[in-house]
Amino acid sequence: MRTHVTRRINHHKRTVSEQRGTEIRFPPASLGFWWSSSSPYNTPPKRSLSVSKLKIIIKDSFSTIIMESQSRSIHNKRSTAMIPALLFLSLIHGVHCFYLPGVAPEDFQKGDPLKVKVNKLTSVKTQLPYSYYSLPFCTPEKIVDSAENLGEVLRGDRIENSPYAFTMQEPQLCTVLCRIMIDAKTAKQFKVKIDDEYRVNMILDNLPLVVPIKRLDQASNTVYQLGYHIGLKGQYAGNKEEKYFIHNHLAFTVKYHRDLRTGSSRIVGFEVKPYSIKHEYEGKWSEKTRLTTCDPHAKRTVVNSNTPLEVEVNKEIIFSYDVEYQESDVKWASRWDSYLLMSDDQIHWFSIVNSLMIVLFLTGMVAMIMLRTLYRDISKYNELETQEEALEETGWKLVHGDVFRPPSNSDLLCVYVGTGVQFLGMVLVTMIFAVLGFLSPSNRGGLMTAMLLLWVSMGIFAGYASTNLYKMFKGAEWKKIAAKTAFMFPAIVFVIFFVLNALIWGQKSSGAVPFGTMFALVFLWFGISVPLVIVGGYVGFKKPAMEDPVKTNKIPRQIPEQAWYMNPIFSILIGGILPFGAVFIELFFILTSIWLNQFYYMFGFLLLVFIILLITCAEITIVLCYFQLCSEDYKWWWRSYLTSGSSALYLFLYAAFYFFTKLEITKLVSGILYFGYMLIASYAFFVLTGTIGFYACFCFTRLIYSSLKID
Repeated sequence: MRTHVTRRINHHKRTVSEQRGTEIRFPPASLGFWWSSSSPYNTPPKRSLSVSKLKIIIKDSFSTIIMESQSRSIHNKRSTAMIPALLFLSLIHGVHCFYLPGVAPEDFQKGDPLKVKVNKLTSVKTQLPYSYYSLPFCTPEKIVDSAENLGEVLRGDRIENSPYAFTMQEPQLCTVLCRIMIDAKTAKQFKVKIDDEYRVNMILDNLPLVVPIKRLDQASNTVYQLGYHIGLKGQYAGNKEEKYFIHNHLAFTVKYHRDLRTGSSRIVGFEVKPYSIKHEYEGKWSEKTRLTTCDPHAKRTVVNSNTPLEVEVNKEIIFSYDVEYQESDVKWASRWDSYLLMSDDQIHWFSIVNSLMIVLFLTGMVAMIMLRTLYRDISKYNELETQEEALEETGWKLVHGDVFRPPSNSDLLCVYVGTGVQFLGMVLVTMIFAVLGFLSPSNRGGLMTAMLLLWVSMGIFAGYASTNLYKMFKGAEWKKIAAKTAFMFPAIVFVIFFVLNALIWGQKSSGAVPFGTMFALVFLWFGISVPLVIVGGYVGFKKPAMEDPVKTNKIPRQIPEQAWYMNPIFSILIGGILPFGAVFIELFFILTSIWLNQFYYMFGFLLLVFIILLITCAEITIVLCYFQLCSEDYKWWWRSYLTSGSSALYLFLYAAFYFFTKLEITKLVSGILYFGYMLIASYAFFVLTGTIGFYACFCFTRLIYSSLKID
């Protein structure tokens, strides 16, 4: 009977391999998973299986097993054990296939219309996005905005319909889009955007438009740049005067993967080659005028040798386009690989190895402190018989009566610790979802939306952590601490964000957050985050506070004069170097993706680097805290927070270095935007790393002083 069942299940596996299912695959140069649907014409791996098909197969297999078991004696315990399991699976009725990330695949038949959408105009020189129709391009009869999520709006995306009319697998040659006359205002608009190197972004079936560029010095000889330039600046031969030329002819290439069985196709690529061409025609212009520079009847196409079109006042611009369809072997599930493929994965591995060396060094120091020095000190101290002998001891053991004395500004410390816990929860959950593929670049705005929603939902942990620590400091007004936790950090960030948004609005950029979105952010803050922080604060204050392992003296002990290298400012600045050193290489790729308009999908590497950052912050704080206590300085509370938190200072300094060495921003407003947003990022990094260091030092001090036998 086992042979029959195995043979039948293998038959069903072969059958299902032809069906549509869910494919689990690894994107290139990434440790993160990408879950997406495989196409019906692809050959999925054996683990790819549609849930709906699985239900039918299991029912068939179960019926077969029952019939064969009735005709034979059931002596095999394994076969008998299979029946309840298959029966349980066959009861699953409400499960349907889902697709990650982004949208479900769409099948097209020959002749189906394809919707080409336009997105924002972007420039790495100004960092100010603009709506596509802010320039006098050709417009459809009615401009319709596509639905955008919160993250897309905050990113400045403005997705709208376009007048481009594509028909699946039906090539087009020299299709005239429209004709416009250039006045002085229009000419100035085009010239300004060409000067700032603005790019036009389009979308077809959720795929962004790319320009393929051949490069002979790369392992992969073709790289892709998002969007095409509006135009370019150049000079005529023998003339030194710089002229402005506009790209008015677009040669689109739509790549598709065809299902030989059904004849349907799926789009797997969307490329363009822009041309500047001075179109010519005979007679007066009308809707039926045929161009002589490119003619679909004579099969005359646009080439680079054509005369370019100069942007001049009182001249005409004729916009045209070609559409070519190419069948591709690329599967629908792999169509984003060319966008996400990175040839610098060796640099990422170098970053990981560099960070691991730092961690190993710090781990060795912590192990030496814990296993050798501390163990010897504790054993020797506990063996002392008289108080006089104990008084002769020096170092961290002498400050046991003051080490848990509440610090100055303890309320502020509680607020910052609670906010750091909120950040830590948000970052961890976001990275887990990103590694699983839920927040891939194909899901536009998904990453930012998820971070905002997770931030407000983690408010309950922020309130809990802040008020519980506040209670340990013998505080009684927990509502005040919870309110500060709910308002302090978001209020500072909101003020900076509001000022930056006003500057963007003054530039009439689409990156300015609309009033409705601003209201939604305020609602998330006051309607969800604040109540959750209050609830968490109530629970945290009601829970019994942790008792100190040793009693605190009523009179503070005098701190002896410290060596120069134990100066608080010096030790704090030294403590931030190693955590920053563990992440600065990955930080380069993050800044590049944000400010140079590139995709970042190295979430697997990012998760590893973040874990290394946690360990580094904890260990460097423990080491410096131990040295501080050994010098009989018991004021460790704030210093433990600032030691690892000072890495944010180096992050901001590195951001300034990146601005002057890698970016080409020249406008004052764009520079203010850059440093404003990096200030917010550095502030958040300070809160996060500071909290990690604080809790590491907190656990360390409780551990070592709980080992002392003190009356």
